[in-house]
Amino acid sequence: ADMFDGILMAEQRFHGEGYQEGYAEGSHIGIAEGRRYGLLHGAKIGSEIGCYLGFALTWRSLLQKCTDEKSSKKIRALESLIGMIQKFPYEDPTYDKLQEDLEKIRGKFKQVCSMLNIQSDFRIGAERSSLTF
Repeated sequence: ADMFDGILMAEQRFHGEGYQEGYAEGSHIGIAEGRRYGLLHGAKIGSEIGCYLGFALTWRSLLQKCTDEKSSKKIRALESLIGMIQKFPYEDPTYDKLQEDLEKIRGKFKQVCSMLNIQSDFRIGAERSSLTF
């Protein structure tokens, strides 16, 4: 009876072992794929935010020489954008409002561009990122 039990239970045993092996391999591959995706997506966001910061710092520096009221409003908007970028939680990948804050920064950037009469178009591609005017 024991000999036949081994034969009859083989399918169930092999199914269980195959499932465990497949699950372990899938988990390993999923972690590696998730890490690659996270690095790529994080690099894109970092590039975008870095571009916004460089843009804002440059324009703030250029406008500080001007003393009229319009320039003062532009400088305040640029400083607001800079502040939002500086508060952005780069180091916390689990931050639950990351997308929300990113959208606010994008909105503020568009507002600043409008105030400066600059048409902005930020594109991230495989070849390079660019900000065109």
